[in-house]
Amino acid sequence: MKRIHIATTLSALMLGLGLALPAAADDVAKANKKAADAHYTQAKDAADAQYDAAKKACDGMSGNDKDVCKKKAKADHEAALADAKADKKSGKAWAAAGEDKREAEYKLAKEKCDALSGDAKDACVAKAKVDYRQ
Repeated sequence: MKRIHIATTLSALMLGLGLALPAAADDVAKANKKAADAHYTQAKDAADAQYDAAKKACDGMSGNDKDVCKKKAKADHEAALADAKADKKSGKAWAAAGEDKREAEYKLAKEKCDALSGDAKDACVAKAKVDYRQ
């Protein structure tokens, strides 16, 4: 009796982990997207503030020195924005990779179900759909 209870408990635990892991991966992907967007917004705001400060520093200059100062401020601003945009794309790329991995894992689980037949196969496919949010 005790062995059956332990086996049942372990089976339930494994099933629970199987259901939780893909869901957690999806939540992580969404969190990564949000973090990438927030980081981009913060970096853009910082670049804008730095640009405004750099332009103000040019106000005391005149002639070509002022023109060069403004161009440098503009170039630095554009470089900072480009870096922020690249970081955002990188974060979203990681999130997309997580989604692609989950899709591949779903296809694998579904393929494993092909070894079964009847109700067992139907239950296996249904579990795969739930596990991998399909």
